[in-house]
Amino acid sequence: MGFFKRELSPVEHFESALKARQAERQKLADRLSLTDALLAEKRGAAEKLAVAGAANAKLERAEAAMRAVEERAKTQRAALAECDEQVASTERALADAAAQRDRNLAADGIEALAGAIEQALPKFEAGAGALVGAVTTSAASMVEATRFSTSVEAVRREILAAADLICWELRSAAVRTRAGNANVALSAVLEPEQPQSAEIERQLIYTLNPLLWREAGEVRRVPAFALVGLPKGLLPAALRHQHVDHLNARRVQTLMHVHGSGRSDGEISPDDPHLVDLDALAADETDRAEANVA
Repeated sequence: MGFFKRELSPVEHFESALKARQAERQKLADRLSLTDALLAEKRGAAEKLAVAGAANAKLERAEAAMRAVEERAKTQRAALAECDEQVASTERALADAAAQRDRNLAADGIEALAGAIEQALPKFEAGAGALVGAVTTSAASMVEATRFSTSVEAVRREILAAADLICWELRSAAVRTRAGNANVALSAVLEPEQPQSAEIERQLIYTLNPLLWREAGEVRRVPAFALVGLPKGLLPAALRHQHVDHLNARRVQTLMHVHGSGRSDGEISPDDPHLVDLDALAADETDRAEANVA
């Protein structure tokens, strides 16, 4: 029983072709070098005969021999130039094949990441469900436990929605990477968000307008159509005025498919007329509520 030969990859195929063409070029160059040396010899001989005043017949034979070698050198030089073009073309093809191989490896890694997230989701869902079940199936009832159960369920839904979206984005990025037209959206998927103040309680939310708020003495500005960790104290006002929405909202899923997750640390001009000051918005709502109570 014969052995099956492994099929060469595109990179291996072009590497082999390049080596063959380079070897062929070397042979042509060696032949041309010998022909040039012979041509120099024929020219020298013809020159000596002419200087010595040799008979016309000898001169004609010397010139004919010289022209024959010149034609051979011309033909070999043309063949060498053509071979040089083939070598250059093969080098470009090899570079393209290597780039495609690297893109495929990167795309495989992105797809593997999406697969790993999807495989981890059932464990997360089971764990969150167990926490909720521990409260809902208990005979005892406490407000704190019920509030905890509700929060866990909300987080569970939010994370499942976010995981679905990020897996979709990762697979879209893998397709673009494999095709060689990956854009900034890929970097937005793969680059981690800037670290935020750990002491501030936040919720992952999707922006519908450019926003700003103050945090630890600094002004934070985020673009529209971006995933951000918004301080929970600003969340109610932002939701009521529809400047943000939850990740599992249907319109957010559509917007993320259109715009991607975006980058929450993009440069936003302070003079942007669409920029919404969430601190001012929340303060205004607080003032209105106090006025109504009074």
